Amino acid sequence: MELESRHADARRCRRENFAVIRKYLLEISVETLEAALAAERGGADRIELCGNLSVGGVTPDVDLLRAVRAQVHIPIFSMVRPRAGDFVYSSGEFSEMRRSITDAKECGMDGIVLGVLTKEHRIDVERTRQLVEFAKPLPVTYHRAFDEAADPRRGLEDVIQSGAKRILTSGGAKSAVEGATVLAELIDAAGERIVIVPGAGISALNIEQVAQQTRAREFHSGMSTALPYGSHEYRRFEEEVRKLAGQLARISGTETERK
Repeated sequence: MELESRHADARRCRRENFAVIRKYLLEISVETLEAALAAERGGADRIELCGNLSVGGVTPDVDLLRAVRAQVHIPIFSMVRPRAGDFVYSSGEFSEMRRSITDAKECGMDGIVLGVLTKEHRIDVERTRQLVEFAKPLPVTYHRAFDEAADPRRGLEDVIQSGAKRILTSGGAKSAVEGATVLAELIDAAGERIVIVPGAGISALNIEQVAQQTRAREFHSGMSTALPYGSHEYRRFEEEVRKLAGQLARISGTETERK
C-alpha cells in the first residue's frame, strides 16, 4: 500500500508539472531505455513504452518497465498488447493482458495503452470496460485498434462508454495528415468527454498543419519518418524530438500572442 501511495503521489506531481508548463502535450513511443531518455531530453511530455515497435508495439517486458521508470521522470504509459496481428483476443490472451496491467502498476507506470475489437471489427466495449476498471487508478488510452473499427463515430461512443480517457488515432487513414478531417470531426464530437490524440506520421514538418486542422491538444509520434524503428542513433532521435517539441512550443506561443 505504501509503494502504491508513493507511485500515486509521483504521478500526481508529474501531471501537475506538465499541466503548468505546456499547453500542448507531446507523447513519443519508444522501445528502449536509451530512446526513452533521449525523448525526455528532447522535450517529450510523455512516453508510450512498447516492445517491438516494428509491428506496431507489443507489451514491454518487466525489466524494461523497471529500468525506464527508474531513470525517466516524465509520465510513462505502458503498451498492453499480448502479440502482433489483429486485436481479437482469446480468453488466454485477455488474461495475459490483465497480468500485464498488474505488472505496469507494480512498476509505477502512469497509464495503460490497449485496444480490443470484436470479430465484427467493432470496439469490444465489455472487454475494454473490464480492462479499464482493472487498470484503475491508471488512465487508459485506446490505441490505434480504433482505426480498424468499421464506424469511427460509433467507435468513439463505444470507447467513451468503456471509460477510457484517450483515443490514439490517425482518423482511419495511413497518417494523421491524411486523416485530419476525420480527426477534427472526432474531436468536435468528443468535446470534453474524451481526449483524441492524433498519431501516425507526425513530424516537425507537419505537426503545425495537423494542429491547425484538427485543433487537437495532445499529439503522438514514433518518429519513424525521421528515424527507422530499431535505429540506435539516439542523439539524432533526441534532436528530432526536440524539433517536434519546439514546433509545438512555437505554435503555443503564437496562439498566446493572438489572445
